[in-house]
Amino acid sequence: MNSPAFLPDAAADPRKRCFDPVVDADTRLLILGSLPGEKSLAHSQYYAHPQNKFWMLLGEVLGVNLIGLPYAARLSTLLAHGVGLWDVVAQAQRTGSLDSNIRARDDNDLVALTASLPRLHTIAFNGGTAAKLGIKVLGEHAQRYRIVSLPSSSPAYTLAYGAKLLQWKTLHPF
Repeated sequence: MNSPAFLPDAAADPRKRCFDPVVDADTRLLILGSLPGEKSLAHSQYYAHPQNKFWMLLGEVLGVNLIGLPYAARLSTLLAHGVGLWDVVAQAQRTGSLDSNIRARDDNDLVALTASLPRLHTIAFNGGTAAKLGIKVLGEHAQRYRIVSLPSSSPAYTLAYGAKLLQWKTLHPF
């Protein structure tokens, strides 16, 4: 039996969608990724892949064991430290999780989000793709903020953990 043509078919829309931003009025540092990977999408959680070092890196920056916390507590802890999360890409076609496979993307309105955060002073990009796209999306609005480009926390970016951590620790003052 064929399904009626008017019913949406999830398989017909291969676009991956980002999560809602995790921010509040006290957000001072906004960390932007590109687009959640397959594991993150499957778990509906930022940086859910067990080999992604995001939570470990940021935990070391903040001096908090984020890995040991349930997901909701991780997000609350970030907000308590003035840290927000979102993605540059709102939705896109992508096979797998690699940024290099992102096609037909729609970007998030980063200008509107950042303008709504009165205490925001620093925007950090998690990885080269996020930085390249995000700076373009922000345009001249980016000049209002300190911009930090970080090595990707993804296991696909094979820089040694210690080298990643050195660069991520530059976030500590913010």
